[in-house]
Amino acid sequence: MTEPNSASHSFSGLKLLIGLVIVALVMIAITQSNLHQLLQEALQWTKGLGAAGAIAFMGIYILATVLLIPGSVLTLGAGAVFGIGLGTVYVFIGALIGATCAFVIGRYVARDWVSSRIEDNDRFRAIDTAVAKAGFKVVLLTRLSPLFPFALLNYAFGITQVSLKDYILGSIGILPGTLMYVYIGSLAGSLATLGSSPATHPDTQRLQWLLRFVGFVATVFVTIYVGRVARNALVPEAEAEGIRGEE
Repeated sequence: MTEPNSASHSFSGLKLLIGLVIVALVMIAITQSNLHQLLQEALQWTKGLGAAGAIAFMGIYILATVLLIPGSVLTLGAGAVFGIGLGTVYVFIGALIGATCAFVIGRYVARDWVSSRIEDNDRFRAIDTAVAKAGFKVVLLTRLSPLFPFALLNYAFGITQVSLKDYILGSIGILPGTLMYVYIGSLAGSLATLGSSPATHPDTQRLQWLLRFVGFVATVFVTIYVGRVARNALVPEAEAEGIRGEE
């Protein structure tokens, strides 16, 4: 008697998650032309708050992360408003809390539905479990790679079996990119020039190439590593199927 209710709850949860994503995308589409300006105004507002500005900034960053709003302007702005050191700390805290919120939403809204889809597929379940065992490494490598979108990845990890602990610890991989963008923002000198002239600065160009190299290496490693984990998970399953077939 409880199975239909559980299935209905899972489906409703999935619809809610999809609805949240659609709303966020619509909001981005509507405000796309003014998004840069709106974020700059928000940064200017936090700058005028004094000591409370840090808390306000992190709150804005958390909300932007959950709503899938690109955080590059906010990250650059942190460098211009707070400097390299504090800017990096504030961005990292805001991004980590926002990413964790998105992960929890994905985990408790959609995970039951995903589990119901794979419970009859031993291979997918084996891969999901195996990747979860290597959760820290997988999360860390994907965070280092620019090919995996930060905001969407937060929700994607939520519907896997990766533990919250591994997810949070692996998210330290966002630090190199965060530091680079905050540094670029600090070179801008003012919020009005974010993303313009500092990109041509020699130090900025060297950092960008270094980050691209690290990201490329991380992409290669995560591709190979996840592939190997998946193969190792499937070999026992294939052997078990062979034994069942012989019986």
